[in-house]
Amino acid sequence: MSSSSTHHETRKIILVGNPNVGKSVVFNALTGAYTTVSNYPGTSVEVSRGHCDIGGHRYEVLDTPGMYALLPITEEERVARKILLEEDPFVVVHVLDARNIERMLPMTLQLIEAGLPVMLVVNILDEAERIGMSFDVGLLQEKLGVPVVGAAMARKRGLSEIRAAIAGFDREHRARFAYSSDLERDILKVASLMHGEYLLDRRALALLLLQKDEEIQERVRTRESGATSAIEKAVNEIVFERRVDLHLRISLERKRICKGLLDGVVTQREGDAPPFAERLSAWTMNPWTGFPLLLLVLYFGLYKFVGGFGAGTIVDLLEGGLFEKIVNPWVIGLADRFLVWTWLHELMVGEYGIFTLGVRYAVAIVLPIVGTFFIAFSVIEDTGYFPRLAMLVDRIFKKIGLNGRAVIPIVLGFGCDTMATIVTRTLETVRERLIATILLALAIPCSAQLGVILGLLSDTPGALVVWSLSLTLVFLVIGFLAARLVPGERAMFYMEIPPLRLPQARNVLVKTLTRMQWYFLEIFPLFIIASVLLWAGKLTGVLDGLVKAMKPAMYALGLPADVAPAFIFGFFRRDFGAAGLYDLQTSGLLNPVQLTVAAVTLTLFVPCVAQFLVMQKERGWKVAVGIFVFVTLLAFSSGWALNRLLLLTGWLS
Repeated sequence: MSSSSTHHETRKIILVGNPNVGKSVVFNALTGAYTTVSNYPGTSVEVSRGHCDIGGHRYEVLDTPGMYALLPITEEERVARKILLEEDPFVVVHVLDARNIERMLPMTLQLIEAGLPVMLVVNILDEAERIGMSFDVGLLQEKLGVPVVGAAMARKRGLSEIRAAIAGFDREHRARFAYSSDLERDILKVASLMHGEYLLDRRALALLLLQKDEEIQERVRTRESGATSAIEKAVNEIVFERRVDLHLRISLERKRICKGLLDGVVTQREGDAPPFAERLSAWTMNPWTGFPLLLLVLYFGLYKFVGGFGAGTIVDLLEGGLFEKIVNPWVIGLADRFLVWTWLHELMVGEYGIFTLGVRYAVAIVLPIVGTFFIAFSVIEDTGYFPRLAMLVDRIFKKIGLNGRAVIPIVLGFGCDTMATIVTRTLETVRERLIATILLALAIPCSAQLGVILGLLSDTPGALVVWSLSLTLVFLVIGFLAARLVPGERAMFYMEIPPLRLPQARNVLVKTLTRMQWYFLEIFPLFIIASVLLWAGKLTGVLDGLVKAMKPAMYALGLPADVAPAFIFGFFRRDFGAAGLYDLQTSGLLNPVQLTVAAVTLTLFVPCVAQFLVMQKERGWKVAVGIFVFVTLLAFSSGWALNRLLLLTGWLS
């Protein structure tokens, strides 16, 4: 395709590589903050898309999920390869970690032999140099036959070189690599039988067929109507002849080739003491030091910054100052003047009005909490701490049917369970996603609810201890049982460990803005829906009926009937319910035992309507309703048992 014909067309840059090698940093550096994140069609895996202008051309940039090889294992890897197969890239930018170049270069080899237009970015070069490694990038480029750029993208080192390499990219120039003669003979035998049209080189397809790649087998069947049986026969004969050593043989051959490619490219200086960042990295993954460090992160990152500053200072400023004193009176005044129909007036500015409840809560109460959580999460994420936290908790999480990767949605749940439920998409298996969704709905209080509960119980230390122990026990017991009862395959756990570094302000800003955009597009409308449902419930009398229906359950828990509205409101917003308990406590209507039982039951009670709707979207109606019923029954059963235990033992009385 000529330059003139493509000058006004949007070319595609596809970023690929292992997880935690800096693809997203390269993506953000190329595209800026104006990006879209959405599920890849037919999957629940998110793919980021953005645009940039380089050398007079418009480019669409795709940041793919992490992948380790062209032969996929996880859903994320399948999506990443599908993008390579179907998106027709102008250039495929393979980003790897310079410190692990020998382990990651075989994937570069696979991309090149697949006939893809490859460019290599050797990232995190600064950390590699810090531990005594040095690189001859020019020599590696000469050996590979594709552009190679050394970079430290977190420091913006190499960005101009990447843009220049893309602008001058030559799609035709690439090297070819040979395996051992017997393996080459087998590859040629299969490839020579293929005559269909493919985006990937037939040589690479032959290797994938020999490794029994089912998706490639299906693609070959649809394109090789006459030769399918001959191809399958040849593959089966070779696989039978080589039996169990075929995968190992291919892997060893690639490692041999990569070792030759790196000869003279990488040198290692010996004898340097590990820098402080390396020692701190080891401390974060050692159980004896890792858990105390985790408590510090949770205390200052979640409790003080999100709970104290976000849920306290900023909420007081926006909700108590701006909305109550200025915005609400002005909007209600407009409604009094122009909305003559009572039902419409109530819908817009009544007790459960779209503005006075939905917008006010979404903007003045929840947004500061979620926003500060986004900032804290982005800062922690940019330091590289989360992969280390995953390594730290992996052994514990395996007992509850998860692995270390699940720590991210679980920790995210302490900010917003709705967002955390969406993030369960990143887990490898359906089984893990289901278990994580159950635990998030049951035993992880969001920051809005957590802040109110902590304030509610802070004057009764014993109640706070019982509440904490109850939630921990329920989390572990239900997770332990789910690990044994929920069917499905168990995921393998593997994770790249990026360097531990100070967060970069631009990276934090871009990540926070992207997540805030998601909040307003996907979560804000749910607050409007919740306010409309509450308004309709009040108008039709359904809300009062629900309160009356729940009174027997309150008596069974040893609670006064006045607590029932807190549970109803808790479904629409978790902190609604907690705030209701706060009002009852300040009015002197709850003793310490009742306060503790109510707090535990309410925290375990059904997720808020926003989380329920997201569960339905992610897991389907049957699963969402099933979780709703299970969590409700378990919450009230746990509250009843706790009440009996506290009364029997005399604790808190």
